[in-house]
Amino acid sequence: MITIRTATPDDALFIIDFQLKMAMETEGILLDYHTVTEGVHAVFKDSAKGAYYVAVSDGKVIGSLMTTYEWSDWRCGTVLWIQSVFIEPEYRGQGVFKKMYEFIQQLVTPESGYRGIRLYVDKTNERAQRVYQRLGMNGEHYQVYEWMVGK
Repeated sequence: MITIRTATPDDALFIIDFQLKMAMETEGILLDYHTVTEGVHAVFKDSAKGAYYVAVSDGKVIGSLMTTYEWSDWRCGTVLWIQSVFIEPEYRGQGVFKKMYEFIQQLVTPESGYRGIRLYVDKTNERAQRVYQRLGMNGEHYQVYEWMVGK
């Protein structure tokens, strides 16, 4: 059985490992272990930066994602951004992300101040796009642009 829960600092090593794997798998980038370690621990130290959630199967952490926050003046509330999604390859296609997404969806209530969920996806990641569409998300409104120092 797969369960979803809020991550704790004890999950940091799994999350760090997942981020390193994801960067290599999706972009062919070898991230600096120490930088990723600092980045993950920074979220646990400062909840204003975001929150991690993990998927667990038979006591083993098999996936994680992070949410960050965007203030929406249009909605007078916060939009949750899903980022840093990674599911161990042998668990993909089994509805793990769906369970994680539904867990995050339950956080979005009128009382919570959360107004919706957004995420970005690589243009070439058609498999993920199909998953997001099946969950009722759409990519019709925005295209993301970025500029990163050192990139």
